[in-house]
Order: sequence, then C-alpha cells, then structure tokens
Amino acid sequence: MPLPFLTADRAFDANPDDVALPFDDHDEWRRPYRPGPWRVGAAAVSLLLASFVLLAAMIIVFAGTLSGAAVCLAIGLGLIAAALRLLRSGVWVSRHGLRRVGYFTTTTVAWHKASEVRTVQQPVRWLGLPRTVQGQALLLVREGTRDPLPLLTDHNADFLSRVDAFDRAADTLEAWASEYRTV
Repeated sequence: MPLPFLTADRAFDANPDDVALPFDDHDEWRRPYRPGPWRVGAAAVSLLLASFVLLAAMIIVFAGTLSGAAVCLAIGLGLIAAALRLLRSGVWVSRHGLRRVGYFTTTTVAWHKASEVRTVQQPVRWLGLPRTVQGQALLLVREGTRDPLPLLTDHNADFLSRVDAFDRAADTLEAWASEYRTV
C-alpha cells in the first residue's frame, strides 16, 4: 500500500538542486516535506493504544456485554481518527494555493491572495506547547491583513532537531509561492 505522506520529498533525494518544484502534477495537494519523527511517533503510539482498545472490545463482545464493547469500539475508532488527523497536519501546496492543515482547523489561501512568504527569526512554540523558544518560522502574509499566518517553525513536530529539513521545506514553499503568486 503506497503511503504518499511518507514519500513526500523523495524527488529531492535524487538531486535537490535539479528542480524547485519536483512534482509532475501541480494540481494535486502535496506536502513538500516528510512528517517529522515526533508526529509519526505520536501517531504510532495512538494507533498502538487503539489496537489494545479494539482488542478489549472484541474480548468484551465475547463476554456478552455489547454496550461496553460499543464504548470500547467508539474509543478505538476515535484514537484511529486522531492519529490520521495528526499525520495529515502540515502545509500542503498545489497550483491553486497553500493549505495549512491543523489538528482542528484548515486554512486555505489562494496564491493570488498571498502577498509574501518569508522566513523570520522570532520566538516560536516548542512542539505546539505554550513554551516559546527562539527559532525560525516560515510566515505567509496575506493581502489585506496585517498579521502573518505561521506555516512552519523549526521547533514544531515536523522539524524539531531537523534544521536542514526545515530549511529545505521553507525553500520549497518559497519556490512554490514565487512560481504561482505571479501567475
């Protein structure tokens, strides 16, 4: 079974200097970087917990208590949905625009409404927690608004301890922006 979210930047592995936008079909929404180990690890733990809960639901069904099994089944399916949403989170790009998928919300900005995509040094949240540290952030400035939309940081679940991956992802997103903002 192909897992496209794990092979997002395989085209960069062959020759990273060859092409800025390595994908053939620019109409599809793609994440131009791989999910980080923190995000994948949290999803794996959630799926492991879901397997134990679903096994418990099966045991409860064989014991004859259907209401308890239904509760365990709902909890297990909720854990699976949470893990999938966690893996889906990130920044996705296509010819149509840029999509920032969060855990609870999704924001889509068309390229003609984006005035600037830039990397800045600023305090950023560490793994999405309230604690802030000094780091880099990739910001999207939308037309008509003063507050920029933070897309990526070098201390989020995808790029913690992966500075080179953050730089490559930021450069790729800036290349997509420069390519399609002018079209």
